[in-house]
Amino acid sequence: MKRLLLAALLLTSATFSSLRAEEGKVAAGNLTFTLPATSWKEVPSSSSMRAATLQIPVEGAEQPLEVVFFYFGGGQGGDTNANVQRWLGQFQSPPESKTEELEAGDKKVTLVTATGTFMDGPMMAPKTPKANYTLLGAIVPGPEANVFVKLTGPKDAVAKIAGDFKKLVTSPFASK
Repeated sequence: MKRLLLAALLLTSATFSSLRAEEGKVAAGNLTFTLPATSWKEVPSSSSMRAATLQIPVEGAEQPLEVVFFYFGGGQGGDTNANVQRWLGQFQSPPESKTEELEAGDKKVTLVTATGTFMDGPMMAPKTPKANYTLLGAIVPGPEANVFVKLTGPKDAVAKIAGDFKKLVTSPFASK
């Protein structure tokens, strides 16, 4: 009986997830983001820390890139500067970086772009250096708390979708 219930729950979850992806939307932290292209697909998240995960096939990349959404709730997740510093600290040495504010309706989304040797791996685990990687990180203001959106991958692959990433992170505030 438990297995049957688990199977039904998984099927329902997968169906709901694919319906949201078909609609071209993904939700995180009381915000709804519009996927910039039909090739961007929501996939099951590998961790309970992730509010949502997208995969994007990019020509020339060995595997799809991932965009990860994090939402921790009110008073959680740290301020903008702390998150920018944490993202920059994920590189072997100080990366080439810039931080900018994107206009999104009456909101401002903070966008971090960093390129260098990214130290890939789960928190509190050994890291693998990935040379010539780029991180795009966005801090999106939500009604109760920020949503953090992060993409890392080979510099050339990330460059191909950087414009679409900006559209994604500003989409909750785009005029309808």
